[in-house]
Amino acid sequence: MKIAVIIPAFNEEKSIGKVIDDIPKHLVDEVIVVNNNSTDKTVEIAEKAGATVLFEPFKGYGAACLKGIAYLNGKDFQLVVFMDGDYSDYPGEIEKIIQPIVEDKYDFVLGSRVLGVREKGALPLQSQLGSIIAGILIRIFWKVKYTDLGPFRAIKYNSLIDLNMKDKWFGWTVEMQIKAAKKNLRTIEIPVKYRKRIGKSKVTGTVKGTVMAGIIIIKTIFSELFKD
Repeated sequence: MKIAVIIPAFNEEKSIGKVIDDIPKHLVDEVIVVNNNSTDKTVEIAEKAGATVLFEPFKGYGAACLKGIAYLNGKDFQLVVFMDGDYSDYPGEIEKIIQPIVEDKYDFVLGSRVLGVREKGALPLQSQLGSIIAGILIRIFWKVKYTDLGPFRAIKYNSLIDLNMKDKWFGWTVEMQIKAAKKNLRTIEIPVKYRKRIGKSKVTGTVKGTVMAGIIIIKTIFSELFKD
């Protein structure tokens, strides 16, 4: 399968090179870093590491992901992997993330940090609470169980396009999971390792970021519910 990796990035100069270097190149055809208004050397380092770098002026996690998806149009990719650029994920685990899709057993694979081994302090309480609350609501409304809203995930390209993703903010991950449930995609969670990110989180690193992310996630859930 032709595989692309999309990495949204905002000021990740200390980590982005490590992420790209650790991606198993024998499995991945193209690494796409979407620069989301970085003011440091993220772009320079990503290009030097061999990634295709795009620029998304709208500052938002979902907007960066959408830019990456738009770039793939017409390039015959069959599988898309999403991961963060902060080196909290283990890029070498891409192989086990994509395997269920390559074997055509599943359409969507979510890397669960909750089910996997975590470095102490790597997943702050506020992040866990967000996933727990979202998981409870999704299970109540759509009868699908998720343990995490983790960024490390893989999905068939055609299935991804069929989801018609829209969110430009922090509701991106939960929107994808809800729409996957609505579309009855063959979905599985796989345990993944997780470590402390390099640098400070733009979301859970501040009270404002945490509150805003929580509001957007809840808003996304009920917005999808009312569409039903």
